[in-house]
Amino acid sequence: MASFGRLITAMVTPFTAEGEVDYVQAQRLALALVESGSDGLVVTGSTGEAPALSHDEKVRLWREVKEAVGSRASVIAGAGTYSTRESIVLGREAEQAGADGLLLVVPYYNKPTQEGLYQHFKAIAESTSLPCVPYNVPSRTIVNMHAETTLRLSAIPNIIGIKEASSDFDQMAQIIEHAPEDFLVWSGNDSDTFGLMVLGGYGVVSVASHLIGLQIKGMIDRVLAGNTEGAAKEHRRQLAMSKGLFVVSNPIPLKYCLNEVGFNVGPLRLPLTAPDATTCAFLDDMLAKYQVDLPLTVAA
Repeated sequence: MASFGRLITAMVTPFTAEGEVDYVQAQRLALALVESGSDGLVVTGSTGEAPALSHDEKVRLWREVKEAVGSRASVIAGAGTYSTRESIVLGREAEQAGADGLLLVVPYYNKPTQEGLYQHFKAIAESTSLPCVPYNVPSRTIVNMHAETTLRLSAIPNIIGIKEASSDFDQMAQIIEHAPEDFLVWSGNDSDTFGLMVLGGYGVVSVASHLIGLQIKGMIDRVLAGNTEGAAKEHRRQLAMSKGLFVVSNPIPLKYCLNEVGFNVGPLRLPLTAPDATTCAFLDDMLAKYQVDLPLTVAA
């Protein structure tokens, strides 16, 4: 199966001032992200405030974003939940909506065993023809999916890779070393991208690419060209943003920054709330250190 690309953006969900999903602005944002270097878009992931979205809102977002970007970028539907049955239903609806693949988070709250994780992802993958990417993010789910479980999953034909946000480079190296050659490992943390790619990883599902997408793509290109020294220097330069966008829970800082630079994505939905004055001042200082790549005027 074809890759979704090396630079994938985990896209925010724009809301109107009244708190409704702004589908037109979501289309504009998707097109702006493609123009600023994104090869693919995760729609309705954690950065997209998936827990606060209804079933119907998710499906419509997948459809409308795919209609906007067409073949210019992959659209990966954030269809994973802590319910295997619900994830299967969402996955099938994502396929009907035109999504190119599924991002499937490790089930949260119910704390499955490693065997439970394997059976969960296997059942979802077998229910769809779409390529699937499990998402290991123990900071949010509590459960870490071990390398051995990921390697078992790599034998399932339409599980094409993993988004690894464990920050465990030993675990990531083990996956890269022992998985099939066409099984791809994306970093789930912007600050891990350089290290993962030097290990042989494929790319990143990025948050910072909303703002510095072309700069992140440039760092990836340096690694691929063998310019490790140049890539490391660029990685260090980007760290203030890679870390700063997580000073409080994602996507609170990111939405603030996008609104500040002039790309309106509206408010957050409860239980997320706007950053306090101290956090805003920190983010303003961070933004001043970077040139923003995102085009601010894009027609839907």
